[in-house]
Amino acid sequence: MEQSKVYFTDFRTTIGVSLIQKLQKLIRKAGIADIDMNNKFVAIKMHFGELGNLSFLRPNYAKAVADVVKELGGIPFLTDCNTLYPGSRKNALEHLDCANLNGFNTVTTGCQILIGDGLRGTDDVLVPVPNGEYCKEAYIGRAVMDADVFISLSHFKGHEATGFGGALKNIGMGCGSRAGKMQQHASGHPEVNPDLCRACHRCAHECGSDAIRFDSGKAVIDDTLCKGCGRCIGACAFDAIANRNDSANEDLCCKIAEYSAAVCAGRPCFHISLVQDISPNCDCHDENDAPILPDVGMFASFDPVALDQACVDACLASAPMPNSQLSDNLNKPGWHVHEDHFLNSNPNVRWKETLSHAEKIGLGTRNYTLIKL
Repeated sequence: MEQSKVYFTDFRTTIGVSLIQKLQKLIRKAGIADIDMNNKFVAIKMHFGELGNLSFLRPNYAKAVADVVKELGGIPFLTDCNTLYPGSRKNALEHLDCANLNGFNTVTTGCQILIGDGLRGTDDVLVPVPNGEYCKEAYIGRAVMDADVFISLSHFKGHEATGFGGALKNIGMGCGSRAGKMQQHASGHPEVNPDLCRACHRCAHECGSDAIRFDSGKAVIDDTLCKGCGRCIGACAFDAIANRNDSANEDLCCKIAEYSAAVCAGRPCFHISLVQDISPNCDCHDENDAPILPDVGMFASFDPVALDQACVDACLASAPMPNSQLSDNLNKPGWHVHEDHFLNSNPNVRWKETLSHAEKIGLGTRNYTLIKL
């Protein structure tokens, strides 16, 4: 497969030129105008942020993209699907309240907001997965699939289960309905090593399913309640929690790639990632730790695989931020250095499998040419 083009601009500006203008210039240079959007419904998939989290993308960026879509004759709407865990985005009404409290509304974004899988997270459609090996069909939010054109607008960051969250995570997991998220997380359940557990209760605080109790002072995970999301693994500072299925994180990464392929197949798609506020964990957390890496810039491409690879490469080439989860780990006596910022931040993750499997099933290529503006 020939190289894909990925366009990049950093966060430097000159007097009189805003970051919004830089983003709009970037996506125009990357070819967004080549898509026929005239009178077409255009879904802009993004994450509205969990309440308490402040690292999600600002609504100004969503408006910048929506305004370009409208200039091209499209009818844009912002969308995301409900979460699997309780949180503040577990149904459409609370999800919309959360979005509004975090600054996303029709005034700030210039377009409507639709929750892709409906009121209870059950309004989905079963979509074939091209070349699917783990999932032959994917449960995708109906509003996402009803759109004529699909655009992903992603906050690129770390992630406690998949290593990083970029375009593919935003698309694959983010567009899955509640049933779709269950299917992606169904490979295994974590378990606690009682010899390492310090009974700090951080895992129970992070669990959105009330699946963790404390017997004799040690954490115990109830498999009948656990959804396998892995948030407790990322929360544990003592490596006391791991997935008993060694392939579970690998399977999750591959399923995310397959769900992304289902969302993108058969219609025009365009992808944007902003590599800033690179928190160690997902924006689904109701907090955000200090960034593990410095802000890098904005990327855009028609190829989501090449886009994620370019963002990864830029992050791996950056120096760790002091006073961060990453630098703290690297400074621990006897720490096994992985030469990989994502593994050093969350040592239980798998991330390369997402990109390799996405390439294998034909979603895109990891080979790219970076075009700097």
